[in-house]
This record gives sequence, structure tokens and C-alpha cells, in this order.
Amino acid sequence: MPRFRLFLPKSAANSNVRRFCDTSKGETTPLYNFHVKNGGKIVNFGGFLLPVQYGDQSIVASHLFTRKSASLFDVSHMLQTEIKGKHCIECLESVCTADIRGLADNSGVLTVFTNDRGGILDDLIVTKISDERLYIVSNAAMRDQDRQILKSALVSYKTANKDAEVDVEFLRPSERALVALQGPEAARALQRIVDVDLEKLFFMKSVVGRVGDADDCRITRCGYTGEDGFEISAPAQKVQSLVRTLLDEETVKLAGLGARDSLRLEAGLCLYGNDITPETTPVEAALAWLVAKRRRELKNFPGAEVVLRQIKEGSEIKRVGLTLRNGPPARHGAEILTGEGEKVGRVTSGCPSPSLGMNIAMGYLPIAFSKPGTKIGVKIRDKVYEGAVTKMPFVPSNYHNKPK
Repeated sequence: MPRFRLFLPKSAANSNVRRFCDTSKGETTPLYNFHVKNGGKIVNFGGFLLPVQYGDQSIVASHLFTRKSASLFDVSHMLQTEIKGKHCIECLESVCTADIRGLADNSGVLTVFTNDRGGILDDLIVTKISDERLYIVSNAAMRDQDRQILKSALVSYKTANKDAEVDVEFLRPSERALVALQGPEAARALQRIVDVDLEKLFFMKSVVGRVGDADDCRITRCGYTGEDGFEISAPAQKVQSLVRTLLDEETVKLAGLGARDSLRLEAGLCLYGNDITPETTPVEAALAWLVAKRRRELKNFPGAEVVLRQIKEGSEIKRVGLTLRNGPPARHGAEILTGEGEKVGRVTSGCPSPSLGMNIAMGYLPIAFSKPGTKIGVKIRDKVYEGAVTKMPFVPSNYHNKPK
């Protein structure tokens, strides 16, 4: 049996800020006092003070409630950005892999910022409001880096194009809050208080409307749980009233970061700093679909040579799903072994799955070990537990897609 090099995407320096910490100070969102009043157990996450759970409701109970009904999450810590001007699309496409030009108005796309080696600097959702206005939501832990990426892109584009018309505006949480309503009852609950027909608002589509007594709300049908749901960007001074109105529905409850993390893992979605880092490419992360066809043809995004070569020839490693039916959950950093005990990879995310009743995880393995059904071992606290590679998502997604 040949020996295999241990493959592990190195964690970025920012990855530690992704971990829950209740001892350090952080920024607050417009809903901070509301969380405290409602029994939120506050932790520092990505530099913001947010609830990990509420009162005596366990993370598991909150997770399962989201899957059967609807939960409301405060995600105001995410960086909201607008790019405006005649050349906003060309400017943003210079630093990401999406075909923004090809989007219909008020349509969104998941994409990534890449570096010159093809590594992922962050994942983000871009909504094309029009040819001259874009709306972006990216990760809180990477807000300083993302601001710099966009500022540098702006300077570079204007330097190369003297007549360029493009500007960037970073929206402060004190101005615009962001909440996520997720779960099979989300649409019914929201429809009662919104002035748009949600049945016609499909996955990754966006519209501006009135929610409760809050005008100028951007409602996007998307989320981070695998369930149907919405992200609502609202004026900060109106968000508490908006949230109270939604919570008047018995089908809606508050949920915190703990349930958000287990829900996203069941959905097979990546956590930046753990599952994707500057050392992992979209191909290695099983995200080659984020590199749009037109962008592949133009070869004009950072790291294109590396990424396109991997698309053509394949990569040495791949992000995979793992299931373990026995033992404790496999957490970030746990070693993945072959049947013969060779170290070939590490877990990047892992937790007990409330929906499936077993432990699930993600990690990176050499291509030879990435086929679903492949038996592996995971070393947890000096003991090896049997597991297997499996397809993702672990739990089927329930997005409101447009009929084909």
C-alpha cells in the first residue's frame, strides 16, 4: 500500500475568529438589546456580539424547529456592500469568478474572491439590481479584507480606465440590519406582513418591499440552512419592530449561531476559514460550478491559470462529506485515516446531525479516497472511529426554485 501525503488546506489566520468566544468584546448589531431581553446567550462571533442560543431552548431543539417550521436569525454582522456606476460589473468581475453581466436584474449568484494562486479569499452573494447597481453580502470575519479587495479593485479599475464610473459604499450595521427567516413555514409567515407576492419570488431572486412597518427592505430568497427562506435587509431603526411582527406568528421562533452552524453543515455548505481558505481552490472545494462559463472563456479572474488547469486536469484533493455512526463527533482538525491507518486528510467541520441522528463532517481527501462509499477512519482523542465518504448535502435542500 503506497504512503500518501497528508492533505490539509491550511487554516487562514482569520479562522480562529470564527470560533465562538464569550470573553472578548465585540461590536453590536441593532438587535443586541433585543437578544439580551429575550434570553440570548451572547458570544463573540466574527467580532460581533451575537446569540448562540436562547434561554433554555437547546441548539438541537432550535435546529429541528427550523427544519419543520421557521426560525429567525440575526445576521446583521455580515458585510453589506453596494457598488454603483456604469462600470460596476466590470470592476467586480475583476476580483471574482461569477458571470455578473449575464444575470437578470434582481437576480443573485454565489461567487468567490480568489487570489493569484486560485485560492479562495471569501465567499459572497452578489445581486445584480441593474447594470449600474450591485448588492453584495459577504462574511463578517473577513470584512476588513473584503473592504480592501473592493477598494483595491476600484482603484485598479479607475487607474486602467480614466473615464470609469464606479463607486463602492459599505453599509454599516447601524444603518442597515440583516435578518434571515429560514424554514418551510418562512414564506407563509412573511407573506402575511409583506407587500409583494412571494410565490413569484424564486430562489436567488430579490425585490424591494415593505415588511411590517418597515419600508425600503430588500428581500432576497436565499439563506444558509438548505431550507426555503429569505434574507431581509432593513433600515436599522425599523428592524426590532420587523422582528417582533414576525415573532407574532406561532410558526416563527428566534434561533442563534449554534443552530445556524449545524443547519449549514447538514446542507453541505462551507464555513469560510474552516472548509474553504486561501489555500483551497474552487475545484478542490467541489465548487468549480462557481466559475462561470463566460469567465472560463475570458480567463480574466485572479488565479485563472491554476483554477482552469484543475478544471481540465483535475485536482489532487477534494472536499467530501463524511458520516460516522458511532463515537463522538469529529471536530475541526481531526485526522482522517485509510483502512490501514495512513493519515490522508483532516476534518474541516463536524457535528452531530439532529436531523439524521448520526455524526457528520466535511474534510479534504486525495481524489483516490473521495468516492462516496469509501471506508475511512477518523481519529478523535487518540481513538479511531469508522466512517465513510458520502454525498452532500447530507439533508436534501428545499429551495423555492422556478418550475422548469
